[in-house]
Amino acid sequence: MKITSTFAFVLISCFYSGQNRDIVNADKIENQIQKKNINKVIFLDKSISIENLKESDILKSMVFQESQNLDLRVFTDNSLVNYLHQLDPSLTADELLQKGNYQFSFYVDGKMIYQENLNKGAGIPDDKKFKTTFRIPLVSSNNEDSWGRYLWMRFYFGHDGIDALQSGNHILKIEIRPYLKTSVLKTGNIIASGEINLNVPQKSSSETQIALQPIQPHSGWKVSDDKFSPEKIRLLNKKIAEERFKEITGIIVIKNDKLLLEEYFNKSGRDSLQDTRSVGKSFASALAGIAIQDGYLKGEHQSLKEFYNLKSFKNYSSKKDSVTIKSLLTMSSGFDGNDDNSDSPGNEENMYPTDNWIQFTLDLPMTEDKIGENWSYFTAGVVVVGDIINQSVPKGLENYADKKLFQPLGISKYKWQFTPQQKPSLAGGLRMSALDFAKFGQLYKNNGIWNGKAILDKNWVHKSFSNYFTDNKDFEGYGYLFWRKVYQVGNKNFEAYQCSGNGGNKIIVFKDIPFVMVITAKAYNKPYAHSQADKMVQEYLLPALLGNE
Repeated sequence: MKITSTFAFVLISCFYSGQNRDIVNADKIENQIQKKNINKVIFLDKSISIENLKESDILKSMVFQESQNLDLRVFTDNSLVNYLHQLDPSLTADELLQKGNYQFSFYVDGKMIYQENLNKGAGIPDDKKFKTTFRIPLVSSNNEDSWGRYLWMRFYFGHDGIDALQSGNHILKIEIRPYLKTSVLKTGNIIASGEINLNVPQKSSSETQIALQPIQPHSGWKVSDDKFSPEKIRLLNKKIAEERFKEITGIIVIKNDKLLLEEYFNKSGRDSLQDTRSVGKSFASALAGIAIQDGYLKGEHQSLKEFYNLKSFKNYSSKKDSVTIKSLLTMSSGFDGNDDNSDSPGNEENMYPTDNWIQFTLDLPMTEDKIGENWSYFTAGVVVVGDIINQSVPKGLENYADKKLFQPLGISKYKWQFTPQQKPSLAGGLRMSALDFAKFGQLYKNNGIWNGKAILDKNWVHKSFSNYFTDNKDFEGYGYLFWRKVYQVGNKNFEAYQCSGNGGNKIIVFKDIPFVMVITAKAYNKPYAHSQADKMVQEYLLPALLGNE
């Protein structure tokens, strides 16, 4: 049968319209404000339901204050799942929402500052299937908890938004697209956008807050007389004073074993016991190395079966017999535990409410991952390392740590977090002064030597500062409970290994330049905590120190 060109056109048109047909029936657009603002993002200074929203409520400009409300109302002509369906018609609605969400792009004065693909957990699934309008509280005077608040924090504090919105008049523009991540990332067209003129007031800071803080006597360190750029440090102090870097409590810089910089902020001081959260994990690595050095542990290749009757725990498999201390130190043990995944059975938030953290961990199932190959952040595994040390050393972990690590370093004031069994928890929470944390960093910088005495074997330091995941493109590397980090200043890279804890806490040991840094902070659970600490180091501290090298 001969097919006419007209008939062929109809067939093709039907095929493509079938491919692009909506997967669900989105809510009808009946509200007059929505009809007038289709495909727009509008800005509000209060929470208003769409039923009560008036055209006069929509802001074209505002004086921007970090403590006041900044709300978005987004109007689209379809639901998210239907936009995603256009990107891949082969997937079901639920599959689309597992692999895609909204992409937000933030522009200031025409320059893109930050772009984020929201994770799948942001937003209610049914809303994303049917809704064509939604509200986003970006800044809330009553700290309303929402994914929008954390999105704003990442843009504003974590990715230079606060620098782009310095005092003066600025145009903030937001664009929203759908994105889908399967084997490749697909991004759709803009489905909503809008802009507002923000008048940003001048922040105030005093000379006392900005000035370099002189190092007081009796620090326990020799004081360096090496030069650095005071103006860079003043700029850093100004940003801390103006809360452009938030909730910073201390900065310590050691150069060639001498105290070069000591600064405190936000009512913190030299004697404050800083709660550095997971910085304490790196102390587990040190204590394991000392216990091996002393012969209480045979080595990091010892397996769990040498310390526990694994068959007495749930989900036993022969694979658990092969889990080594090293795999726990490198967070590659193969247990089904990932603190970055809220759905993971071994997530640390599932551990803390239990009455036995060791049993919780050893009860976990194993994954298909080969032991030692795949990295995932696993706090519970570090708790097991602490328990192994505790049962192996004389008089237990608390006494051993004091005798073998803290006393030799001259650290007398510190505070442990404890497990439900009242044993020191090596998951984190170890508190001490910023200067004492610097001693721990300098110990590693000195290849395990402190005041001429070997506390750690230099080979253990080398193993701790080795990257065991060179093929992992998601992060820069990991050693024995130390993070690898490369800072860039100009066209030069500076490799470091560091202890890192919730809130933006850091002990940073540089490999090829003579510096140890400590940053203490209280930005707990804030999405900008680590990025602002990294920025402090890369854009202020290192340039200040290296300018006079």
